Amino acid sequence: MKKQMMAILISSLAMMSFAEATEYNSIQADKSSLAFVYKQMGVPIDGSFKKFAVQLNFDPAKLAAAKAVLDIDLASIDAGSDDANEEVVGKEWFNTKAFPHAKFESSTFKSLGANRYEVTGKMTIKGRSQTVSAPFTFNPQGLVDGAFVLKRADYAIGEGSWSDFGTVANEIQIKFHFLAKAK
Repeated sequence: MKKQMMAILISSLAMMSFAEATEYNSIQADKSSLAFVYKQMGVPIDGSFKKFAVQLNFDPAKLAAAKAVLDIDLASIDAGSDDANEEVVGKEWFNTKAFPHAKFESSTFKSLGANRYEVTGKMTIKGRSQTVSAPFTFNPQGLVDGAFVLKRADYAIGEGSWSDFGTVANEIQIKFHFLAKAK
C-alpha cells in the first residue's frame, strides 16, 4: 500500500511539473502595452507606443531556448501631446521616414528567482544597436511586467538643439506589460 501511495505521489508530482512547463508563443496585443517615461525640464511625462509586435518563445523551464523579438512602429508614438508627437517623428528625433521601426532581439534569458527573470539582447533604433538588459516578472497566467532604462544619446534620439539633457533628460524608462499566451 505504501509503495502504491508513493508511486501515485511521484506520478502526481511529475504531472504537475509537466503541466507547469508551458511554452508561450505570442502575446495578446489588446491586453499588452509598451510605455515610457521621460523628463522634460525635470517634469516626468508618460508616453506609449500604440503599435508593436512581439515574437515569443518562452518556457521558464527551458530558458536556454527562449527567444523574444520586439518590433516597434515608431510613428505610433504618443509622447504626451500632439506637438510632441509631431516633433519626435522628425529627423532630429526618431526620423521615422528613414527608420520606421525600432527592434529588440534577445540573446539570453536568465532566472533571478521567485518568478523574476532578465532578458538581454540588442536594441536597434535609427540604425544604432546597443546591448540592453531588462528585468521582468512572469507569472503562470502569462503576465510579463518589466522595465529598463534607455539612454537616448546612444541612439542619436534628440539631435541638434534637442541634444541638451537639461531640456529632455538622456534617460528614458521603458516599461512593458505583456499578456503572453501559449499555442
